[in-house]
Amino acid sequence: MNIRFAVLTPPLLLAVALSGSLALANGGGGDDDAPIRPNCPKGQVFDSKSKRCVRQTSSLVPDEDRANYAYRLAKDGRYEEALALLDTLKQPNTAKALNYRGYATRKLGRTDEGIGYYLQSVKLDPQYAQVREYLGEAYVVKGRLDLAQEQLRQIESICGSTQCEEYQDLAEAINGSSKT
Repeated sequence: MNIRFAVLTPPLLLAVALSGSLALANGGGGDDDAPIRPNCPKGQVFDSKSKRCVRQTSSLVPDEDRANYAYRLAKDGRYEEALALLDTLKQPNTAKALNYRGYATRKLGRTDEGIGYYLQSVKLDPQYAQVREYLGEAYVVKGRLDLAQEQLRQIESICGSTQCEEYQDLAEAINGSSKT
């Protein structure tokens, strides 16, 4: 009996280790310094204080965690879930929340609605480079390369160079659209 247990233990441990690592996903877009966040089931959100998934209706989860997790959901293609989570924010009219709402709606194909959210975000924080990138990408989708180029200039001014990720990503979107 002990021999069987010893034979089964390594595969079992491997399965547990793999399932645990598969349940974790990086919370940022490829940023190695980004905190690791679990991929919570639908209807739940990651609470950074307790370091676990909790019901998204929990009043203990701060808006910051809700907004960040909504963005993660959107980046994972779970746009409707992201929007539902953003609907639970106590303060939905922040630059970050509006940017993330714009991102999710744009990715759902509702580009004009997304642009509206981006413009509200820009009004709240004109120096927010990420919203400028996403607004520029929305303009590319609409075929308004002139407006996308304006966002590119704004990002260069915010970053102080053309080397920041937001500038690079928008420049790539603009260049990619002009080749088609």
